[in-house]
Amino acid sequence: MSLLRSFSRLSRVASHARTATVVQPTRRYAEEAAAAPSAMAFTFATPTQMFYKEADVKQVDVPSTTGNFGILPQHVPVLSVIRPGVVTVYENDGAQNKYFVSSGTISVNADSSVQVLAEEAVPIDQLDKDAIEQGLSKAQQDVQSATEEIAKAEAGISLEVHEALMKALDK
Repeated sequence: MSLLRSFSRLSRVASHARTATVVQPTRRYAEEAAAAPSAMAFTFATPTQMFYKEADVKQVDVPSTTGNFGILPQHVPVLSVIRPGVVTVYENDGAQNKYFVSSGTISVNADSSVQVLAEEAVPIDQLDKDAIEQGLSKAQQDVQSATEEIAKAEAGISLEVHEALMKALDK
C-alpha cells in the first residue's frame, strides 16, 4: 500500500513539473550598469596601514594569481588572490601611485566598491634596491641549499617575492 502511495505522489509531482513554467535567466549587468554610479569607492589597506579609504579613483591595476587585470567603475564583481607585484592606482587627476604588495585579496563588488587587502604594501619609491638585491641573492642560495620540504617552500616564496620586487623597480 505504501508503494502505491509513493507512486501516486511521484505521479503528481511529475505532472506538476510538466506544467511548471520555465524561468529563463536574464542578464542584468548592462541594465544595472546604466543606473550605477560612475565612481569607484576604493579601499586599500594592510594590517598596519590604510593607503586609501573609500577614495574615488579612476582605475586600479592589480597582479593576481590568474594574471594582471585593471578595474574601472562598474567592473563585474570578482574576488581574487593577489600575487607579489605592483598595484597601480590611477587618480582622477591623472596621477599614478604605485605600491609593491607581497600578497593579499582583491574584491570588486556590484556597487563599484573595490577593496585591496594586502599582507604587506610599500610605495615603490620607498624600496631599497641594495637590500632587494641582497635578499634575492640569499633567496637563490636558500632555494639551492634547502633539503626539507618546508625549507624549500619558504625559500621558493622568498625567491618569488624578491624577483617581483626587482621587477617592480624596473617599471
